[in-house]
Amino acid sequence: MKRQPDDRGSELRALFFESANELLQALNEAGLELEARPTDEEVIRSVRRAVHTLKGDSAACGFNRLSEIAHELEDVLSPQIGKAKGTGLAEIVLAAADTFEAMLSAYQRQVEPPPVDGLRAMIRSLLAGPADKTAANVAHAESGNARFEWSEYERLMISEALHRGETVYNVALRIDPNSVMRAAAFQLIRNVLHGCGTVIALRPEDNAAAATVEIVEAALASGAAEDVLRQRCRIPSIVTEVWVERAAAANAADHELLGELLEAQAEKIAAATTDHEDTTGVGKSGGASSAVATIAESMLRVDAARIDAVMNLVGELIIGKSMLHRALTEFDQRHSRDPVRAKMADALAFQSRVLDELHKSVLKIRMVPVEQLFRRFPRVVRDVAKHCGKDVALELIGQNTDLDKGILDSLAEPLMHIVRNAVDHGIEAADERLASQKPVRGTIVLRAYHQGTQFVLEVKDDGRGIELSHIRKHAVEKGLYKQADVDRLPDSEVLNLIFEPGFSTASEVTEVSGRGVGMDVVRTVLDRLKGTVHVSSQPGKGTTIQLRAPLTLASIQTLLFRVGGRLFAVPLSSVVEITRVTGMEIHRVDQREVLRLRDQILTLVRLNRLDRIHAVDESPEKKKKNFVIVIGAAERRFGLLVDQMVGEEELVIKALPSDIVASDLVSGASILGDGTVVLILNVPAVLSRLSRATPLGAIA
Repeated sequence: MKRQPDDRGSELRALFFESANELLQALNEAGLELEARPTDEEVIRSVRRAVHTLKGDSAACGFNRLSEIAHELEDVLSPQIGKAKGTGLAEIVLAAADTFEAMLSAYQRQVEPPPVDGLRAMIRSLLAGPADKTAANVAHAESGNARFEWSEYERLMISEALHRGETVYNVALRIDPNSVMRAAAFQLIRNVLHGCGTVIALRPEDNAAAATVEIVEAALASGAAEDVLRQRCRIPSIVTEVWVERAAAANAADHELLGELLEAQAEKIAAATTDHEDTTGVGKSGGASSAVATIAESMLRVDAARIDAVMNLVGELIIGKSMLHRALTEFDQRHSRDPVRAKMADALAFQSRVLDELHKSVLKIRMVPVEQLFRRFPRVVRDVAKHCGKDVALELIGQNTDLDKGILDSLAEPLMHIVRNAVDHGIEAADERLASQKPVRGTIVLRAYHQGTQFVLEVKDDGRGIELSHIRKHAVEKGLYKQADVDRLPDSEVLNLIFEPGFSTASEVTEVSGRGVGMDVVRTVLDRLKGTVHVSSQPGKGTTIQLRAPLTLASIQTLLFRVGGRLFAVPLSSVVEITRVTGMEIHRVDQREVLRLRDQILTLVRLNRLDRIHAVDESPEKKKKNFVIVIGAAERRFGLLVDQMVGEEELVIKALPSDIVASDLVSGASILGDGTVVLILNVPAVLSRLSRATPLGAIA
């Protein structure tokens, strides 16, 4: 029982970090909006609400440094500052988002958070400028008698508090006109109000506007009596008069309207799912609260590990289904006339149908819209373009396309490298674009869509394109190829050289790129995801990089075959066709085995001759004809020479540790119903092996 508070604290912090990440994303998006509309009061209020929430949540979790700097940031988040400072407010919001992100990362790793002196200096400089004059004019307009004219959002917050049964007061305090330090007086008043209860609304909102203000207004949710509030708010030498009144019930009209709408919606849902029978005896008096609770509780936050555990169990059930199918086949062969066989077949068909629906449902739970990934890139493009002195617009297409959460998270880093390179290398400078009769503003397009069983993510820019001659030159300079070999490479292979480790065409190393490590990460991640990356470019018109990955890594439809006594599988989506050839049709060119299939020359691969994949049958039976499985990925083709075709099978992928399977040509394994282990071929790794000149001799 003594450990329960610690467990509750860790759970609270986990929820805080999850919600804080969403708040940071909202800050980034609002900062970009403020650059375009620095005086938009609604955007400023949204930023203030996000910072206020972050301040309160971090204080509740004991992260005092984050709470303090968030409290200081609130002082500059006002329409007056936005009108006076313009884009300076947007800069400080974006800088705050970066600072908060670094502090949250430090708290998660349980290390000392970084200093916040830079952000604090920006806050002070923004408060010390010419905003005072504008703030004074606004404050003067608000001086006089208390009006309690709250915004729509603040009225909704007051009505929410009243609906929860809390007592809400409208409080007004007149500052002593002889007070010299008005800002300090306002800060002291604000501290007293926070000590009396929960401050829902406050006028003025910041210290800058309080410099010449006469009356401070607040909406306060408190359990204290009115006379107690008056006594605590009458600060000697600072406050001369105090007004306290209870918020009228009319302020809850918006909430009542919202409750009626929710109740109506709940009644519609109930009418569609029930027989219209009222068996509970609950009247309409409690309908609004029940409707709100129903809608609020319809969304659940579930740890991804729990969904993975369910997916693993579903995978075991699929293996069990395969075992039952094999058992039923054997039973049918031995007892074909037994009447029990038909009952078993019906039961198995029913179980298979339910299991397929369960499998699809679990897969849908893991699916999230790609918008979660796309949302972070407007800020990335803005920062890199500003650093490079360019004007770049970002266009997002297909944000509602669904993808497995694990794959989506894995694609974040490679997509980051591609977008940064597109801004730095792809988009030209303004004078170069004008000379090429292009708009000064460059455009980068992120597009996501489904194609069959694959997810496709495209990054397209309208920049200068990729010069193949430059790539060939750098490949020779870095020792990747000899001049004669690189000249013989087709253009598609030359473009793929940008993914080689350490390869970069940048003339100098900058903070953005030039080290030759980014694009290598792209191919590494895509190989791990059993996906592919394809580059197409037109000099002077732009470059398109296409990432392809499976929709999910949980299970796939495969084609089974045997080579050298071993059972292999290849994703069915990668199979173009299957044919049979004789030994006379196989030719040798440049130490490679090739096959002429209609008008195409295919490189042939024998798996048992590749590195670290050995045959278990040392004396295979000689066949007059071999099966060839034509494998295609993007625009590339090759043929697999196999000994025996087995058939199609849905396999649940099980990752294998490197100490069990040392070859990168195997991406995982699965188990059939009879217990046989199947090795799943890593098609991108085989393609990568074929694209390298040196190892090709080893597979001939």
